[in-house]
Amino acid sequence: MIATRQIGLVQASFALALPHVDAVAADFYARLFVLAPETRGLFRGNMGEQGRKLFLTLAMVVDALDAIETILPAAEALAVRHVGYGARDHHYAIVGTALLDALAQTLGPNFDGDTREAWAAAYATLSDHMRAAAARAVPHQAAA
Repeated sequence: MIATRQIGLVQASFALALPHVDAVAADFYARLFVLAPETRGLFRGNMGEQGRKLFLTLAMVVDALDAIETILPAAEALAVRHVGYGARDHHYAIVGTALLDALAQTLGPNFDGDTREAWAAAYATLSDHMRAAAARAVPHQAAA
C-alpha cells in the first residue's frame, strides 16, 4: 500500500507536471519506445491525443490514491483491454520506468528521491492489480 505522506508527494508533484502534460507525455512515449521498441506498434493514431488520454487517466488515479479501491475495477478492466491490444506482463515494469523517467525529466529537482519512491509505490500498487487482472483474463500471459 501507499503511505499517506507518499500520496501527498504524488499529488503535489502531479500538480507541478500538469502545465507540462504534452512534454511529459512525449518524454514518456519516447522513453517507452526506446526501452521496449515492440510497444510502438501497440499505439495507433495521434500520439498527442494518446498522451492527453494518458494524463486524464493519471489524473483520475492520482486524485483517488487515498481511496484507491474505488478505481481498481476500472484499472483492472483497462488491463484486460490492454491484453487485447498486445500488452504483456513484462511491459508493466517498463511503463513504470518510462513514467518515472519522464516525470523526473520534466520536474527536475522537484522529483527528488522521496517523490520518486512515492510514485514507484503508487505505480506498483496499481500495476499489481492490473497485472493480476490481465493474468486472469489470459492465464498463459502470467508466464510470458
